[in-house]
Amino acid sequence: MLVYPDIDPVIFQIGPLALRWYGLTYVVGFLGAGWLGTRRARREDNNFTPQQVADLIFYAALGVILGGRIGYALFYQTGFYLQHPLAMLEIWKGGMSFHGGMLGVFVACWLFARKFDKRWFEITDFIAPLVPIGLGAGRIGNFINGELWGAVTNKPWGMVFPGAGPLPRHPSMLYEAALEGLLLFLVLWFYSVKPRPRMAVSAWFLILYGLFRMTVEFVREPDQHLGYLAGGWLTMGMLLSVPMVVVGCVLLALSRRR
Repeated sequence: MLVYPDIDPVIFQIGPLALRWYGLTYVVGFLGAGWLGTRRARREDNNFTPQQVADLIFYAALGVILGGRIGYALFYQTGFYLQHPLAMLEIWKGGMSFHGGMLGVFVACWLFARKFDKRWFEITDFIAPLVPIGLGAGRIGNFINGELWGAVTNKPWGMVFPGAGPLPRHPSMLYEAALEGLLLFLVLWFYSVKPRPRMAVSAWFLILYGLFRMTVEFVREPDQHLGYLAGGWLTMGMLLSVPMVVVGCVLLALSRRR
């Protein structure tokens, strides 16, 4: 059994203002995406200027934060936020949905496309390899917060998380950081180095993220207020990821026809 490194989630605090590791991971994700996006924009096969990359990251950041928060309220705690709508503003307390954030980014890409006269899939293909940076950083933030832990395990790498009882559990946040962050980034980044048919990069993002997320969900403890949706194994994360894989496969088939 591994020892969980009990890290203070607050880096430093001045009065009521606190800088938290979880918030810092968002900054790392956006800055990393901006830096790599600027590198991609310098390639001859891309039609983005460095300024457009900066604008796109700004649009995407708003989509992630607003969509992630609204998605969490709709998918995971609808009743609570209907009774406490102002709690939606308390982002520092956690509660962000990837699938909601993804929908928010889709809307942001649509607005960006309208403003800069670009095609929607041209934008999503460009930004898809940049997204895993924030995903991986965010899962590290979950690990530091000691949240979203996995199911009980007897594996030698199990950890006892604060607030999760005395039994060791899968460090599922680290699994997701490795799969949805590092591995997904490497695959999409090197796949997109060469020119690909439109929609292909976006398709692989949807397929791989959906498969990685569903895989980890088998060893991840479901949200306590939701539990398993059916059969003692189906979780909300799985249910929301299935359409991603289906849509990704359709887009991949369409891209190959093109």
